[in-house]
Amino acid sequence: MTIRVAACQVDVDVDDPGAEAVDAAVREAASAGAQLIVLPELAFSGYVFESIEEARLAAQPLDGPYVTGIRRLSQETGSVIVAGFCELGEGGAVHNSAMVVQDGELLGCYRKAHLWDRESDFFTPGDAAPLVIDTAVGRLAVLICYDLEMSDWVGTAAAAGAEIIAAPCNWPLLERPAGERPLEVVKAQAVAGAFKVHIVVADRCGHERGVDWIGGSVICENTGYPAAGPATGDDGPARPVVLTADLDPASSRNKSLGPRNGVWDDRRPELYWIGCP
Repeated sequence: MTIRVAACQVDVDVDDPGAEAVDAAVREAASAGAQLIVLPELAFSGYVFESIEEARLAAQPLDGPYVTGIRRLSQETGSVIVAGFCELGEGGAVHNSAMVVQDGELLGCYRKAHLWDRESDFFTPGDAAPLVIDTAVGRLAVLICYDLEMSDWVGTAAAAGAEIIAAPCNWPLLERPAGERPLEVVKAQAVAGAFKVHIVVADRCGHERGVDWIGGSVICENTGYPAAGPATGDDGPARPVVLTADLDPASSRNKSLGPRNGVWDDRRPELYWIGCP
């Protein structure tokens, strides 16, 4: 049985966050029949903070307006929604988090474990395994941006039975050879194929305090090949878009790589990381 998924690429700005673009993107995805809707990392607050104080002011607890608004949207649209947000935790700690909401209820919250560059100046990293939960669209895992580049972390989610990985991202635009896909997109395809798990990446776009963004939203099938996207090629600046595709969650349970090989069957962990820190 297939489900329709959507990756919503929106323009977010820390100086003018506004929830209108998020609301509009979710409704567009739902109108297209999406049962799973994924929004970018820090979708409500923006990313380029100048201080921990600014990040803390933008952060909200799990019962704050960010989560409450997405709960309302999920109930109205009947969809499962994964959205990145700036979470205010215990003792004033700030986390780069993502919520999973279904039928108006918060099913879970994941805190990004692997922090990129200056994120460690603002955020306290998560210290739990990837969130993997049963939902109306199948067994769903959540990773955030740089987490997706840690193949061990993706493998941990796949080993826990994830059929689809939802990945809210903020991919900064870096130089690359002409005609080449961004390395972040290539890595998402690679781990999707390596662990035979669908991956839905919702990137962001726009310009924010001197940073441009890839706008590389992509929906990868568990073959590693894109079912939709990447959203932005070499045809101009990244722009808002809603990508949709139909995926079969149950197909991710088959980890065979052919008649004689398999994702887990061929591993030899007793040989890995020997002598490494």
